[in-house]
Amino acid sequence: MFNFKPPNYKELADEKLLRAIVNGNAKAFNELYRRYSERMLYYFYRMLGKDRELAEDFLQDLFFKIIDKPHFFDTSRKFSTWIFSIAYNQCKNEYRSRNVRNIVEKVDNPDCFPQDEPDATESPYRLEDVFDCLSQFDETHRTAFLLKYREGLSIDEISAILDLPKGTVKSRLFYTRKKIQERLLEKSKVQEPEKTQHNG
Repeated sequence: MFNFKPPNYKELADEKLLRAIVNGNAKAFNELYRRYSERMLYYFYRMLGKDRELAEDFLQDLFFKIIDKPHFFDTSRKFSTWIFSIAYNQCKNEYRSRNVRNIVEKVDNPDCFPQDEPDATESPYRLEDVFDCLSQFDETHRTAFLLKYREGLSIDEISAILDLPKGTVKSRLFYTRKKIQERLLEKSKVQEPEKTQHNG
């Protein structure tokens, strides 16, 4: 008599969980949802103007797509890259439907930037203040910034998700960081006289 031991889904890689989902395994889906639901909800929340209800709708739609068509997963890619690609396209389609896409200037020479982007945690500002500035950028700049500085993805992974050359990803990260720093600096200069006046 064989002693069959059920798999420990918490120990399975994302890709193996998805293969189990293709076979209708609900426990595998629950584990995948546990791993990614909060991360994806935060991404949608930041991308959709901090609209919590809309972000939750997009999250449900995202996981419905995974349940409905798990066989569409490209096994040559990482699951995290694939799921963020789907989420990015959801947001891109939403912006197109609203007709509110922003036009952001490109940095002239992306090759002049260093290969390694500095960590966002080096900023003297609170991370929440940094992320709050993202609403001024289009969905591509926002996604690149969130994936790099919140998700910790590599330039190669972000390039695959956005379907952009690595040099373009670097230039957009540089541009976004530069503009955020300028905005936070302006904000701090406005607040400083108020503090001085209050203390006096």
